[in-house]
Amino acid sequence: MKSTNGISPRNDNSKLYCPHPHQIPPVNDLPVHERSGAVYPNSRGFMSFTLVRFIHTSISRNHGFPIMSPKKKLFTTAATSTSQKSSEERLVVVGGGAAGVYGAIRAKTVAPNLDVVIIEKGKPLSKVKISGGGRCNVTNGHCLDKMILAEHYPRGNKEFRGSFFSMHGPVDTMSWFSDHGVNLKTEDDGRVFPVSNSSSSVIECLMSEMKKRRVLLQTGKVVTTVSTTVGGKFLLKIEKRTINSVEYLEADYLLIASGSSRQGYTLATQLGHSIIDPVPSLFTFKIEDPHLAELSGVTFHKVKANLKLDNVQKNKPQLSQVGPMLVTHWGFSGPVILRLSAWGARDLFNSGYRGILLVDFTPDLHIEDVKTILIQHKDHFAKQKVLNSCPSKFGLVKRFWKYILDREGLDGNILWASFSNNSLYSVASLLKHCSFGVTGKGIFKDEFVTAGGVPLSEISLNTMESRIQSHLFFAGEVLNVDGVTGGFNFQNAWTGGYIAGTSIGKLALDATLEEVI
Repeated sequence: MKSTNGISPRNDNSKLYCPHPHQIPPVNDLPVHERSGAVYPNSRGFMSFTLVRFIHTSISRNHGFPIMSPKKKLFTTAATSTSQKSSEERLVVVGGGAAGVYGAIRAKTVAPNLDVVIIEKGKPLSKVKISGGGRCNVTNGHCLDKMILAEHYPRGNKEFRGSFFSMHGPVDTMSWFSDHGVNLKTEDDGRVFPVSNSSSSVIECLMSEMKKRRVLLQTGKVVTTVSTTVGGKFLLKIEKRTINSVEYLEADYLLIASGSSRQGYTLATQLGHSIIDPVPSLFTFKIEDPHLAELSGVTFHKVKANLKLDNVQKNKPQLSQVGPMLVTHWGFSGPVILRLSAWGARDLFNSGYRGILLVDFTPDLHIEDVKTILIQHKDHFAKQKVLNSCPSKFGLVKRFWKYILDREGLDGNILWASFSNNSLYSVASLLKHCSFGVTGKGIFKDEFVTAGGVPLSEISLNTMESRIQSHLFFAGEVLNVDGVTGGFNFQNAWTGGYIAGTSIGKLALDATLEEVI
């Protein structure tokens, strides 16, 4: 079968074929019998369709979008630009996560007449729901200075020292949520949570604000391709995940805030951007030691951990971290491990997640002080068994004390009086320099973060606009930015979304003023 406009129909039972706009003849140039299936633009200015070969279709509407759903055999379509310019400009946000939703709300706040549509393939704000163990770690309240704040971003630490956080930092974020009815609290480690201890407080706040601002949310849909039109707009192809349907939508502004999803990277490259290959960040370490499983659940309030990797020759200060550590069934977790995984994300990936972890379990004590404490303890508790009496200054639980003794091949059932000085020194050495073989990465359920994405050099952080394509904006994890655990990744999302939304809103206002003039 051959269409009369010279465009052959696509032999595909799942999608519609939309030729390049330059290949499409005007509607009025078509024979009358081929105009009968035309779907003309609605009042919201959505993309119009001319059905060149109409076999059997159903047309339904979903929040204003025309949906073409073939029942038997697909037809060939030719898309024409809307001849009647809508008085409202449109922003399409790809991604209904923290950055996308915050950006959409901000854009609509600045420019109330801007038509704002969010396209989300899954459930909106899904990461917000599970973060912080379901409590949502909104931001960090102890790093208010932008220079200190920037140090918590393995990718982005240099760039964020500028005006990024000055435009919308942690204090601004906390004020925004407080002003919108979410009471917050700052815990001892700086993490900020809702007083309710439930992420639903944050989600309900954002969803309510979207509804109030009349931001349109479309879920279960994926933006598969994007191109620019002759008129300088974006033409998006949107596919529904559950049924065979294709929608085409024009946008004046495009904000890609799709997180680490492949979707966002694909759209970015279609518009001329490069992508730094994404690799996991924020994960736990698998350790090659069968006896560690017996210590699962043991927590160390403060250790110093150094990560040694074969492929890293030069000394990297960030591969040495101090903080709490937790023993798991498979190895180690806790803030100190997660920070190491973030700063060493790409080096760990290149090394196959294998290396040596050196842990100092008494970081505030010199090794000579450790020896002195052991000697004094031996003198004071000479008639007690070594296993039953560990120096309290070390702050070690009995299970781990037994692990240290067993690892050195020492009998814990002997009395301290019989404990040789050589044995004492070997224990001191192990407490200060305990090595573990890293054999892989585990998971960190509270946060799923990647290193990689659109290079920051390709956008302007003052506006979050692309340096390559005008009216294209990015925010959140789709960029080559990631923070350590503690609320820093969400702060990046809030700040980027806020700046992008502000920039888009101002552009829309300027365009409206020009139209009036």
